[in-house]
Amino acid sequence: MRKLIFLITFFSLIGISTYSQEIEKQAPQGFDTFRKDVVHGKIDSVYYNSETIGKKRKAMIYLPPGYSKDKEYPVLYLLHGIGGDEKEWINGGHPEIILDNLYAENKIEPMIVVMPNGRAMKDDRAIGNIFDKEKVDAFANFEKDLLNDLIPFIENSFPVFRDRENRAIAGLSMGGGQSLNFGLGNLDKFAWVGGFSSAPNTKKPEELFPNPEESKKKLKLLWISCGDNDGLIPFSTRTHEFARDNDIPHIFYLEPGVHDFKVWKNGLYMFSQLLFKPVDVSKFNEYSLVGIPASSNVRRAKYPQILPDNRVIFQVKAPAAKKVQIDLGKKYDMVKDTSGVWEITTDTISEGFHYYSLLIDGVAVADPASETFYGMGRMASGIEIPQKNDFYYELKDIPHGDIRIKKYYSNLLNKWRQVYIYTPPGYDQNVNEKYPALYILHGGGEDERGWAIQGKTDLILDNLIADKKAVPMLIVMPDGNIDAPMFGDQVLKLFETELTKSAIPFIENNYRVKTDSKNRALAGLSMGGLQTLYAGINNTDLFSYLGVFSSGWIQPMQKDLATSQYDLMKINSDKINDNLKLFWISMVVVKKILLTIIAN
Repeated sequence: MRKLIFLITFFSLIGISTYSQEIEKQAPQGFDTFRKDVVHGKIDSVYYNSETIGKKRKAMIYLPPGYSKDKEYPVLYLLHGIGGDEKEWINGGHPEIILDNLYAENKIEPMIVVMPNGRAMKDDRAIGNIFDKEKVDAFANFEKDLLNDLIPFIENSFPVFRDRENRAIAGLSMGGGQSLNFGLGNLDKFAWVGGFSSAPNTKKPEELFPNPEESKKKLKLLWISCGDNDGLIPFSTRTHEFARDNDIPHIFYLEPGVHDFKVWKNGLYMFSQLLFKPVDVSKFNEYSLVGIPASSNVRRAKYPQILPDNRVIFQVKAPAAKKVQIDLGKKYDMVKDTSGVWEITTDTISEGFHYYSLLIDGVAVADPASETFYGMGRMASGIEIPQKNDFYYELKDIPHGDIRIKKYYSNLLNKWRQVYIYTPPGYDQNVNEKYPALYILHGGGEDERGWAIQGKTDLILDNLIADKKAVPMLIVMPDGNIDAPMFGDQVLKLFETELTKSAIPFIENNYRVKTDSKNRALAGLSMGGLQTLYAGINNTDLFSYLGVFSSGWIQPMQKDLATSQYDLMKINSDKINDNLKLFWISMVVVKKILLTIIAN
């Protein structure tokens, strides 16, 4: 045996707490209502000379209650949307009321809020075609005006701190995109950055975070929020996903709502309370009111929803039911509202694909909001919890192979069998080329669809081949189920014969594959791992590569079977070592450590 790789992957979550903060998840009723019984700040207008534009420009400014020229203040720069100007926040959101009320409850630090016109051009009025290219470009040009003209003016005219840790930027829609672009692009100027319903002007994440380590080090707070029915939510989501994958602490806050001031006012209420004070990074994922619909949902289904901390919100309407549960390994009792809708939010669920069922008055059924998958020995629902750095099975703009579904007749079992086959990009064009073949086996309760549908085999191989990390190959996904009352030696032997005498000959007679052992591999998960251990070790003249995923002989139930296999390996160790190029064994346990043992 040339190489043995034993891979153990451990998972745990480690949070770094800097400050224990109370979590208020939504603005209360009346947060934006004018109160006579509180001290009020002051709204005023200021004019500054913009060398960037070549004219004097106007901005609105909010001075907090009790403002004094003898005290220094941090500054929040608050930006408007594409159809607004320096008065949009004042007219549509009344930030002075929100902030006055927060001051009265001692929930925010005293700060000055500057609301400029983010359309940096000589005629900066929001008139005519606001989507005209010149006007859209003016929003990008505002970065120069902000950094070179407005900020120096504010710092020379008002008693403010001049360091980055006392400077924040946030905005709505187009202003949200500006805030992310300018704030994340100038971390030497801003430590607090917020985007509310950020618009398509938001740069791609790779541009926003050219140096993720610097972002992690310098950002005090990155706030990304949006209404769950806002058509612009993909721009916030992609920024969140990149930050998540690169361990950049941030709050991804979703709430019921659309693209309007109801959402933006709540965003300001939430964001402003976190500014210019210690924050508890470990609680960032606990803020969001709603989650992102799971990728495994049927079209237009809003639930299940996955929250940023990987808790899941399930909903189902069953007004006549007496008891409804979600069975996700652990059973969760759902709660019914007055309209007959049952809901539950689970504990944090581990990353990856999970089967689940609804239990309605004790009967296990598939969730009508979810795609169904054959697993657990029946059709069940499934949910994909996003995995950090899941680029290896992301759909990308690269050449793609095909999944083919074929039936063949098994003379051994006297029945038709079905097999899924992945053919790599170019298979139909490169008609003179033959390919190596990997035979990969599913787990118990699954069938030949498992690796193709749940396992995303085609996407994984497409990406690996495009990155030149894997050679083009066929992947054959047969049905590993053999109808028998007990899973033991006889069933394993029968499957071995079916694989070697039926499935492999069918593939080699109908597809362009290389037929020597050096170009043939066998692997499997769980039950398929046991089948690989059995059929693979017994046939190292057929397979030079074996992969066992999350599997092994079950003790003490399979003690005799395991003993006979170990004896076989001892007796034939020279032959096995000579024939095998790679023997891969991997397991998943509890903490996030990667242990690789390589023995030559």
